[in-house]
Amino acid sequence: MGLKLSTIMIVAGVSIMFTPTKSLAVPVVPNFQQGSMTSHTETTSKVVESINSMDYNTGYQYSATGSGITASGNLSPGMTNNTVTIDGVTSTWTGVGSKPTFTQTTPGAAFQFVETYQGPGLANQTIIERTTDITSVTETTSIFSQ
Repeated sequence: MGLKLSTIMIVAGVSIMFTPTKSLAVPVVPNFQQGSMTSHTETTSKVVESINSMDYNTGYQYSATGSGITASGNLSPGMTNNTVTIDGVTSTWTGVGSKPTFTQTTPGAAFQFVETYQGPGLANQTIIERTTDITSVTETTSIFSQ
């Protein structure tokens, strides 16, 4: 007799239940062998300077020289006190009050004559203004290894 094979279907049921469990984190530790770090710092500054220098004469200077001339009177000039007020500020100094008179010894002849007077006060003023730009650059490289 012949056997008839029939298809047998087997259904298997598998039931899986998932139960939540705790997850544990593992700390991350860097693990490197070597490396480097470069730092660049740039600083810029501006210096502005103003220098004001003043030279003062505290007295007077008088001189007379020449040839072919004759002086009459005292060769040393007479002194006098002078006072001036500017914008409410009063200053007093000693200066030349009188000086000798000079005449040509032989009229029409050659002669030479120089007379100078420098009174007290500001003789020279120097003003210097300058700007200096300063740039500072720092490069730092760090090399590290384990």
